Amino acid sequence: MSFRSILVAVDGSRHSDAALAHAIELARDAHARLTILTATLSPPGIALTGPGAAVVAASAASIEHGFDEILRAAVDRVPADLPVTSVLAHGPAAQAILNEVRRGDHDLIVMGSRGLGVARALLGSVSHRVLRHAPAAVLIVHAEKASDAPAPEALGQEERGASVSR
Repeated sequence: MSFRSILVAVDGSRHSDAALAHAIELARDAHARLTILTATLSPPGIALTGPGAAVVAASAASIEHGFDEILRAAVDRVPADLPVTSVLAHGPAAQAILNEVRRGDHDLIVMGSRGLGVARALLGSVSHRVLRHAPAAVLIVHAEKASDAPAPEALGQEERGASVSR
């Protein structure tokens, strides 16, 4: 199966790093467009008023800067001959991914099986939400368990713990 537009979600976790490696390989093999997305939550509007507003605003700016760095690092991993677009979205990660897949007319979403989100236990897994609601194929990638395992680029698709759902 060949894809024409691939969206990969990154958050700095080892699972999203593995997902990015898969997405790069797939985009290169299929001559597909590659879009890299990361999402950061904005503080509630009420948090930006009152005595703690300056602290909340500074924390939000710091968090956004961190996600921007994650996005830049991901873009830097893409070979120069592969066109790439980056998206720094605001809001819950699953919703940001679903919005972008519709907006960008992507036909494949690639993402790690686990991320860095601290609210995962309360809100449910981002990958599960995307899998349930995506209007496109979804590739969920699991990171290697052992740190001395070969890099994802050195393994075949089946050996890297990838699973695809439609």
